[in-house]
Amino acid sequence: MKGENNIISKAYIVFIAICIFSLLIVGKILFIQFVNGEKWESKVAHITTDLREITPVRGNIYADNRNMLATSVPIYEIRMDMLADGLSDEDYFQNIDSLCVALSKLFDDKPASAYKAEFAKARKAGNRYYRVKSNVDYDQVQKAQDFPIWKRGRFKSGVIFEKRTIRLMPFKELANRTVGYEREGVQPVGIEGAYNSVLSGKPGARYEKRLAGGIWMPLTDHNEVEPEDGCDVYTTLDVNIQDVATNALRKELKNHNASHGCAVLMEVKTGYIKAIANLTRTADSTYREVYNYAVGEATEPGSTFKLASLMAAFEDGLIDLHDTIDTENGKYRFYDRIMRDSNGKGHGKIDVLEVFQKSSNVGVSRIINEKYASNPQRFVDRLYKMGLGRKLGLEISGEGKPKIKDPSDNSWSGVTLPWMSIGYETLMTPLQILTFYNAVANNGVMLKPQFVSEVQRNGIVIKENRPIVLNQAIASRETIAKARKMLESVVTEEGTAANLRFGAYHIAGKTGTAQIANEKYGYKYEQAVSYQASFVGYFPAEAPEYTCIVVVNGPSNDVYYANRVAGPVFKEIADKVYAQRFDLFKVKDPIENAIAYKAPVSLSGNAEDLKSIFSAFNVPVEDNSGGYGWVTTKTEPENVELERRTVKDGFTPNVVGMGLRDGVYLLESCGYEVKVQGKGMISKQSMPPGSPARKGQKITIELS
Repeated sequence: MKGENNIISKAYIVFIAICIFSLLIVGKILFIQFVNGEKWESKVAHITTDLREITPVRGNIYADNRNMLATSVPIYEIRMDMLADGLSDEDYFQNIDSLCVALSKLFDDKPASAYKAEFAKARKAGNRYYRVKSNVDYDQVQKAQDFPIWKRGRFKSGVIFEKRTIRLMPFKELANRTVGYEREGVQPVGIEGAYNSVLSGKPGARYEKRLAGGIWMPLTDHNEVEPEDGCDVYTTLDVNIQDVATNALRKELKNHNASHGCAVLMEVKTGYIKAIANLTRTADSTYREVYNYAVGEATEPGSTFKLASLMAAFEDGLIDLHDTIDTENGKYRFYDRIMRDSNGKGHGKIDVLEVFQKSSNVGVSRIINEKYASNPQRFVDRLYKMGLGRKLGLEISGEGKPKIKDPSDNSWSGVTLPWMSIGYETLMTPLQILTFYNAVANNGVMLKPQFVSEVQRNGIVIKENRPIVLNQAIASRETIAKARKMLESVVTEEGTAANLRFGAYHIAGKTGTAQIANEKYGYKYEQAVSYQASFVGYFPAEAPEYTCIVVVNGPSNDVYYANRVAGPVFKEIADKVYAQRFDLFKVKDPIENAIAYKAPVSLSGNAEDLKSIFSAFNVPVEDNSGGYGWVTTKTEPENVELERRTVKDGFTPNVVGMGLRDGVYLLESCGYEVKVQGKGMISKQSMPPGSPARKGQKITIELS
């Protein structure tokens, strides 16, 4: 009995001990959870591991000739785990001096002693993710991997080479707003935005450890899921023509102190955009790509809309080319407003062809008002049937909304119809206007403008953008023929673009000089009238291959007529295409052309342009330039010899003997502000060749 009592007593003691121990455990748990919870949560957070996303390499964007417009370049950050298990004190102190000397030589940013002091501070602090250097390129990383300590590899030295990518545009501002960008937290624009899903690729994943301060460090060099790099996008843009378009536009904007402008070149049979330039005058009076006006800015088109108005009347059978209209003395009253011709005196009685040729506001407005006043809805409906008034559905975002008033609108008045007929009280973007003119050049077939020809993954085409028809026939063949005849008449001696008629090929098009309405003050602001000058057309006129539009907004040096403001940009772009694509052009007058382009000749300039010209006239060429871009020519009895003309960055080029376009291009590329005197070839330059060139410096070139 006594033995049983001892056993029970011992059991009670054990039980009580277990209870006390359990209470202590529970108490400790509660203490840790509620008293020291934040402390331990913080410590756990410091050693958290997670499967984290790896950003893939973004695809490249190319021009039509495979020149790179945008690319992702690898850039590295070098970090070091100063307490790495494989990095002993002996290894560290024996080799740290050599490592610091190597780093100082490689980056040439600070002395070896400064590197050594920073390493010592990081090691003393126990920094396991010390940043040694940022923005390190691939070649530098390759060299750094062989440095003392680091050549033992990551786990024995603690070195970490972290890779990321940055987006570069090799041609810088060229077509900048159309190529666009894609940035986190910002609305994507341009091709980068439109094709973001294929450019961005698919992310990978790897395990990383979170260190103090919320910094994540990869656990190994191995990725759990390898990232899939983005596809490459091939655009329709021609960088050579793009360059000419940008520089020609910039030159005219500067000449006329204009607010902004754009220039677009489209291929007639495909709708492919070959060049698109958009320039804005900034606070420092330079012109840069800031906004895509060609795509996004819807304004009153002015006289370029007259083509649509007269085509509507042709299509409805209301007029013919040789019907007569009285423009009187250049003034005509519609209710309480007076319509005026720009010449201030009118043209008397002229036929419809001449009305368009001379861009008579009175003539066009009288025709449309007399034919449609009783049924303005018929006019509006015809405009819509011709493909106007609707967005084009562009792939890139930001297309401006066109507007064609309807008779049911509250804002419709008795003067809406005549003013709409000449391009007011309606809104269109430059690209929408160009698309309409391209349809006329393309025998009535309206094509969607496109900026991308194909998408490739690892060299294999996965998407091809073929021409897209928006309207199979904007008008009958008869109407299209009349429209083209009118457009050709504009670029003749009697037309408003007579200054564009010279050269080896025909241009057809329409000038447009419109007053710009200020949002608050209407068409006059501070007693000054603001204008928009434009020229839109196609070439060669007989068999159109390209359409082009140039719009200059707010010229302010007392010259605002379209033929003098926008016309020269159009002509310079067309001339560049002509030099590149001689095979597409029919010489308009062999005798005149032979005189105007006599060859062989002695001059200097762009090698490819000169070769094209000589080839077109079957002039034998001996090229001794070694493939150099700029050459000087020497006329020999049997041929023309091309010799290299050296052009060095930062130094004044020798432009004597060059044509105006090439000479100005080279000098402006060096930063010069160019003043031109005379006509012909460049015979003299005020700054000697080879002298240092400074941005903003003025230079005068004389032509003779």
